[in-house]
Amino acid sequence: MTGSSARPSVAVNMLWCLPGAVGGSEQYLVRQLAGAFDVDPQLELSICSTAGFRDVHGSRLSPADFRISSADAHRRWRRVLTENTWLFGATSDVDLVHHGGGTAPRRARRPYLLTIHDLQYRTFPHYFSRVKRSYLDAVVPGSARRAARVAVPTEYVRDSVVRELGVPAERVGVVPHGYEPELLEQRSDAQELRSRLGLGDGPILVYPAMTAPHKNHRFLVEMMRTRWDDPDLRLVLIGGHGLASDDVAARIAEAERERPGRIIHAGRVGEADKNGLIALAAALVFPSLYEGFGAPLIEAMALGTPVLCSDSTCLPQVAGDAAVVAPLDPTSWAEGLDTVLARRERLTELGRERVSHFTARRSGEALVAMYAEAAA
Repeated sequence: MTGSSARPSVAVNMLWCLPGAVGGSEQYLVRQLAGAFDVDPQLELSICSTAGFRDVHGSRLSPADFRISSADAHRRWRRVLTENTWLFGATSDVDLVHHGGGTAPRRARRPYLLTIHDLQYRTFPHYFSRVKRSYLDAVVPGSARRAARVAVPTEYVRDSVVRELGVPAERVGVVPHGYEPELLEQRSDAQELRSRLGLGDGPILVYPAMTAPHKNHRFLVEMMRTRWDDPDLRLVLIGGHGLASDDVAARIAEAERERPGRIIHAGRVGEADKNGLIALAAALVFPSLYEGFGAPLIEAMALGTPVLCSDSTCLPQVAGDAAVVAPLDPTSWAEGLDTVLARRERLTELGRERVSHFTARRSGEALVAMYAEAAA
């Protein structure tokens, strides 16, 4: 090892990460890397990325040595080629390579740690194009089996990797999501948000998620149309555009014709607006059909907002007893919202206790431990 046995030198492959385009996996990796530096300021870590990634995250990851590729990472074939050529050469001087995007190049230096965020492409293959599904089927299983260790965000994903990819259980470890309290301090003023977005003075519900099919926005729109009938209630949808954007927009338009002004689709907003909206919300609602983790649950708890979420995949594990977890049927969610509002004070208290298990430092501790295991 070029580093000590307890502190291997590590290069992190972030060529796959286009800031703002890959969802929660971007925040997950950035936060755990920041947490790793918090745990071990002397960590020998290089980040192989595009200049765009460095420009967005360089200040938060300033202890790292950035190794910048000029390749166009927007094209998958170009990124794959870069990983098999430029990346192979750029990582010749380290003990361990960490591939953070769920796949490793065929020509990968070993040993390596592989992060798998989820296996959604196997659970909902119809949400993926034929080309992407074929690509993932071709590269993910082999990438995982060749890895010295595989890092996953939850026990749910760990079980999936062991069962579906055939990776021995002892080689798969959980590196949980972590939130950074200082980032949640950026909050837009509640009254200014109400005025700017036309929220009125009544209760609001917030759903922070891109409009991907599995995020299940249509369920919330239908709840607002048929079950949540308080005329002062507002549902605020925030997040980028996904494959279900047109369908969501059509369903909102239909609901708004019946009861106008109750659903606000704000789209992608800045961190201050996102935090401000969650903090002033009566509840964060999360009807997702599939999650590898579900970081907004933890962020809401840290901001003192109770959570109503589905019972899908890993969400019950993440929520624990600090949220109302309900099956995805209208009656359960109507009752669930009533429970959230009635138990708001207690759920807020439980949520603040729950988030102590999901700090960036704890995430960093788990990552540093995985580095040592994978490099041994």
